[in-house]
Amino acid sequence: MDIDAINTFLQREFPIVARQLSIEQLDGSFAKTRWKVSDNNLRPGGTIAGPTMFGLADATIYVILLASLEGQKLAVTVNSSIDFMRRPKPADLIAEGRLLKLGRRLAVGDVLMFSDGDDRPVARAGMTYALAPKLENNG
Repeated sequence: MDIDAINTFLQREFPIVARQLSIEQLDGSFAKTRWKVSDNNLRPGGTIAGPTMFGLADATIYVILLASLEGQKLAVTVNSSIDFMRRPKPADLIAEGRLLKLGRRLAVGDVLMFSDGDDRPVARAGMTYALAPKLENNG
């Protein structure tokens, strides 16, 4: 799937995500995405809430999987580990994700997240997904 096809899929299947996520670059096993931060994503103290950062990491690797799996759409997060490194600014979050392994049953990715306009990472996430077996077309 290319960026347009992924955007169409996300708008249909995950409209809440599609409203806040934009794909800025997609190249093989790499994606750069943006989460459009609003007041709904902020926690007390004016920083971005952890669940928003998890959502961006999860969506970024999922975008790469959609592009890599030839239309297979069922990939389920089975593990995530996030290191929060510094307080993000109340600005858009930028993610740079890389698929490290794409096997038959598991995929492993890594995501660095940044506050827009700052090149220092605010978080790093390791993500593992279980992949559905490919179904044979018998009919």
